[in-house]
Amino acid sequence: MPSIASLINDPSLFALLALAAFLVGLSKGGLPAVAMLSVPILSLTMSPLLAANLLLPIYILSDTISVWLYRREYSAKNIKLLIPAGILGVLIGWATASFVTDRIVALLIGVMGASFCLYVWFFKKPESKARPTSTYKGLFWGTLSGFTSFVSHAGAPPFQIYILPQKLPKMVFAGTTTIVFAAVNLAKVIPYSTLYPYTTTTLQVSAVLLPIAVIGTVIGKHLVQRLSDKWFFRAVQIALFMISLKLIADGFSHD
Repeated sequence: MPSIASLINDPSLFALLALAAFLVGLSKGGLPAVAMLSVPILSLTMSPLLAANLLLPIYILSDTISVWLYRREYSAKNIKLLIPAGILGVLIGWATASFVTDRIVALLIGVMGASFCLYVWFFKKPESKARPTSTYKGLFWGTLSGFTSFVSHAGAPPFQIYILPQKLPKMVFAGTTTIVFAAVNLAKVIPYSTLYPYTTTTLQVSAVLLPIAVIGTVIGKHLVQRLSDKWFFRAVQIALFMISLKLIADGFSHD
């Protein structure tokens, strides 16, 4: 675990940590999938497991701000369905943590995310109507989202595969995403603390990075408000596709 002194004395390490925290903030401000880049970025200098553990306090603290920002804009039906499913996924991830590898999960969610984007761009009819909420689909994709979020903070692709076809208004989409993952992140606290106990240094590093994440959260909310619906969802899809390709590459990596 990097110490406070190492952060000060190693500008490149601090820059990577600051960038990861800023991306987490942007995501919590309403730009989903962006935060999935944070663990791969930190993996350049530390193990993915350590990176995920280090970022969880930043996720949770950023959640408190983002939930307040979107406290009036969300889909109640989706929240009632996806939060329990996401927590179930976290529990499954906790129970299977000893034998499910990061590579398998990365490949799985990468293929799903990329396939979904290609379907939307090249095969789905643009005039198709918005799909309603579905209990069975919501439980499946919500559980998978909670599971992949537990493993590597990568819950966005399964979540978006379920939620994007509903064509929610962009602010409702962003608020629903924020509130669901705030609950999922809280559900990770006990499993993470038992598998990878937090130390004073962990919390100190998180405290240093928190203001950067807060700035990212506010900027993310501002960008969501300014972008048109068309370009907002196009940006979400492009980010999802690029991250999915990165996850597929990680899944096939032999390192």
